[in-house]
Formats: sequence, C-alpha cells, structure tokens
Amino acid sequence: MRALARTVVAAIVVAATGFLAHPAHAQTERPAAFWKAVQTMCDASAAKPANELGKRIAQIAIEEFSRFGGHRIDADGRLFRFGLTEAEHEAEDDGKRPARLDHLGWWQVMKYWRALFGDEFADKLEVRGYRDASTATQDAQEAALLRSSAGALLRAIENVSDTEAREILREAAERAAAVDTPWSAAFVSYVVKQAGVEPKAFRFANAHRAYIYEAFATSMAEIGNTAGDSIYRACPLATRPHIGDLICQHREPALADAGDGAVRERIRQELADGSSARSVRRTHCEVVVHVDAGARKVYTVGGNVNQAVSARKLILRGDLRISPLQRGKCSAGTWTLPLPSAAAPAAGRSENCSLNDKKWFVLLQLR
Repeated sequence: MRALARTVVAAIVVAATGFLAHPAHAQTERPAAFWKAVQTMCDASAAKPANELGKRIAQIAIEEFSRFGGHRIDADGRLFRFGLTEAEHEAEDDGKRPARLDHLGWWQVMKYWRALFGDEFADKLEVRGYRDASTATQDAQEAALLRSSAGALLRAIENVSDTEAREILREAAERAAAVDTPWSAAFVSYVVKQAGVEPKAFRFANAHRAYIYEAFATSMAEIGNTAGDSIYRACPLATRPHIGDLICQHREPALADAGDGAVRERIRQELADGSSARSVRRTHCEVVVHVDAGARKVYTVGGNVNQAVSARKLILRGDLRISPLQRGKCSAGTWTLPLPSAAAPAAGRSENCSLNDKKWFVLLQLR
C-alpha cells in the first residue's frame, strides 16, 4: 500500500510540474495539468473504502432528515413525498397534546443557526417586510422592501407584558427568519460540526462558497505538498462519491451556459491570482449519505431544499462517477394549462420539470 501511495504521489507531482513551474500568464497547459493531477489524487481516494468521519457525517445528515420529516425526490427529479417545511408546526397538530420541539420545522432551522453562531444567532438572521403591506388593499400597489434582523425584533418583543403573547411573538419572529434567511449552508455546517470536526478543519459558514473555495485552495495546496488540516478537497464532478462527501451546484446567471469544468477553473483562477474575488457566490451543497452501486444511484441530503431538509436520489454513470446531467425522464410537454389572458405566449419555451436538473459542478471529497 505504501508503494502504491508513493506511485500516486509521484504521478501527481509529475502531472502538476508544468502547472507549478509556469508563470501566472501561462497558457492552457497549466489548468489542464493541474486538473489532471487533482483527478488522479481524487480517484486514488475514491478507490478506498469510506472512512469513519464520512460515516458519521452521513449518519447525522440521515438522522436530521428523518427528524425533520422533509421531502423526497426520486432519480427522475420528481418530488414523490412532500414533508414538513421550515415555517410549519408539527404535522397534524390538533392542539390537544404537547408538541415535541424537534417536530417543528422552524425550531429545527433555529437549531442549525444556534450551532453556527451561538447565542448571537438572531442578529445574523434577516426578517423582511414591505412598507404598508399589512394595511394595503390594492393588489397592484407597489411596496418598498423593509429589512430587519431577527435580533432587533426579539429585543422589541421583550416589551410585551403578556407572557404568552410575548412567546408567540418570539416564535413568529424566528419562523419569519427561517423563511427569509437561506439556511442550507448552516445545515451543512451543523452536520459537519456534530460529527466532531474542528474549525481549523472546516470553514463553518452561512454561505456554501466559504467552504467551497476553501476546498479548492486545499486541492491547490496538496499539489504543492503544503496542505493543512482541511478535511475537504475540490474534485472534478466526474469522481466516484463516498458517503460524507459534498456535491455542489451553482445558480450564477453569468455561468448558466458554462460547463462544470469551466466553473471549477474560474474558482481555481481566482485563487491562483490571489484575488479577493469570489464570483461563484450563489451555491448550494448537499451531503452524500448513501451510494447504491447496484442501482447506480447516490442519495444526498440537503437543507433548505424546497424549504425543508430533503433527500434526493441522483444518477451515477456506469463507472459509478457522478454525472452532471440529471434531467430524468419527466416531461413538461403534457402540461397544457392555459396562460393568463394578459400573458404573452412563450413560443418554444421548454420548462425544466426535474428537481435534479441543476448546475452541479464539483464534488468536495473527504481527504
């Protein structure tokens, strides 16, 4: 095994020599050599069994999905079970018995935020409103957006004397914050933290790009043999997934037509240039929790997926690598509901009917 490891490292160094030796203005050979080296490194790790940390991360994510009771999305991108959402109370709560707090969607979301920010979590969350919308009666009336932190609302609520009304108002503020503040990165941070990972090994954050860029920096450092304690490296999407890995997508309009490789290269280039730019900002990651090799499917769990902790089944290629194409077999061609009379017909428009058809671009692999 040690001989094999030395061979793999040697291959990586040889492949990356051109990448490291050329100046910043080098041409296309540099990124090609770099990604070839990274793919070799990623494939070597993917050939090994899942490690204990990956198993803990996957199990915690599964337990959170089960506790939340969220949605289930099949391999064709169809939502076949609609579960609890972030703003809901316990399903079928008739008020005749006490509710378990971990069966409340919004309470679960606040748990993730508390794990990330501690007692100061409320000041990190946004609550939105629209000027005079609560009293307006004209549906075409325009209203300016209002913003506040949940913390500011909670402090104002403390002036309410009635204890039950005060508690209801507190919960209303937190439920609004659960809806108005994206929490998918807080969910991933919670899962990784619960698995026992320290801050020096993972960039706990409320934005996925923080640990995505960190994983890219780790891959670059590994090529130079200077990697630190970070537990994730950035791998090309066409890498065999293991439980505990993260698979990530983006929603950048400027990159809508770019392939997954071009998106990865943009991030690498920004880091290589020493720039503070983080142009791939609108991102989302999910935890790989199960690989069904026989069926060529991989299951992921993500937070804030259709306003819930949801489980998703994705398609693997014949070699068990992740495919960027997840369009499924659903068809929107049979959707014949007429458009509103005032709406102009969209000639030739093709609706995206698969919830799995996203801009997946990178696998963050446990090292």
